[in-house]
Amino acid sequence: MRYMFVLILTAMLLAGCTAQQKHTVGGAALGGIGGGVIGAQIGKGTGQTAAIIGGTLLGAALGGYVGSYLDRMDEMDRRNLNQTLETKPTGATSQWRNPDTQTAYAVTPTQTYQKETGRYCREYTTEVQIGGETEKAYGTACRRDDGVWEIVN
Repeated sequence: MRYMFVLILTAMLLAGCTAQQKHTVGGAALGGIGGGVIGAQIGKGTGQTAAIIGGTLLGAALGGYVGSYLDRMDEMDRRNLNQTLETKPTGATSQWRNPDTQTAYAVTPTQTYQKETGRYCREYTTEVQIGGETEKAYGTACRRDDGVWEIVN
């Protein structure tokens, strides 16, 4: 377990810590955790440690890669995401393709709730099609007073 913590922490540090890279870091962390858990199920004996390390590194790399695409959303993508969170009911999917990046998005709000502060928040899933491969990411956004949805996680 200590190895997995060190590897996840290392992956997060390597991915960077700026606000512009929060999906990259979060994706790497979640991917690393998932990869480590899968590695623990696959390996046995001394091979289990290697499987955990390998799974953690592979999961962190893949999660960071997918997250980096969310960090690179341009203004059109942000408008589409904002419109989806503002107008689509829970469970309804909005899809678009960015002609500049050739990235396809499918965003589905999955839960809406109001915080104690009165601010509305929505959890959502995003399927990102990158080079023919589809990856799934999860996020949470909260509505600011000016009506813009701010990604908080």
